[in-house]
Amino acid sequence: MKLKFGRRAFIVAATAIGLAGPVTAGGHQVLESIHFLIPGGAGGGWDGTARGTGEALTQAGLVGSASYENMSGGGGGKAIGYLIENADSQHGTLMVNSTPIVIRSLTGVFPHNFRDLTLVAGTIGDYAAIVVGADSDINTMADLVAAYDSDPSGTAIGGGSVPGGMDHLVAAMVMEAAGKDALNVKYIPYDAGGKAMAALLSGEIKALSTGFSEAVALAQAGEVNIIGVTSDERVAAMESAMTMKEQGIDTSFVNWRGFFAAPGLPADKLAMYQDAITKMYETPEWEAVRARNGWVNIHNSGDDFMTFLESQEKVIGDLMKKLGFL
Repeated sequence: MKLKFGRRAFIVAATAIGLAGPVTAGGHQVLESIHFLIPGGAGGGWDGTARGTGEALTQAGLVGSASYENMSGGGGGKAIGYLIENADSQHGTLMVNSTPIVIRSLTGVFPHNFRDLTLVAGTIGDYAAIVVGADSDINTMADLVAAYDSDPSGTAIGGGSVPGGMDHLVAAMVMEAAGKDALNVKYIPYDAGGKAMAALLSGEIKALSTGFSEAVALAQAGEVNIIGVTSDERVAAMESAMTMKEQGIDTSFVNWRGFFAAPGLPADKLAMYQDAITKMYETPEWEAVRARNGWVNIHNSGDDFMTFLESQEKVIGDLMKKLGFL
């Protein structure tokens, strides 16, 4: 099974920038502060995207300071509801989100969807990965499939999203592409990627479905092994990690990440945020963050973001129906 989006189709992360009046420095627009609302716990892909974006913006001098707020709950729904319900006081906040905002509205995990928010921009794509502990006897996707064949219920795959969420969907998609019944895969959900990674390292689960960028640093440190990546070609941030396709599993996937603002955000403030994000791409500080995480640069704003999200809603909805999640 293949879920592949064209290069302009990935969209993700922008930024939450404070509302002090802009000044210029070194030809760049600078805002006094930036605040990110992160719908999950520390250590997950949302957390890394927000903090990496804030790092680049502040170190490049585009904003003076960045702050971060983790608000877990409801598969991301708590943060979305908070942003909507407190819209008038949240014009200085941008919320990071990704594919789950589409998935979870389709499954009814929360009542809101991307149309209820102000769409700011998309900035990156992050491939998915299947990861095992460094001391695991599973070293390849073939080993994982063999373990599953031998003991399906004892070969649990964990993830940092709710059942039917993105990590679950990726695990199911990969196993189905390997010739297995996706609905029989034992999936264990955790609140964000950090807790899921801890479960892997403690032996609670056999493998982890996660974002490639969430696993790179631990893999480089020798704590985990990435046994399969959902990219078409190996990713430069860790070229030793084999793609699914190299191992005979014909599937590819990239998770967009982006930022949303409260509904009713004034047009001039929206334009200010989008301008800062555009300038960010031109900086070496952003390139350092992007390369370190193995992200794909994909930048779309405003109406282009909406067009993509509506397209993805249909593609993912069709896939989830095929897999029995809807």
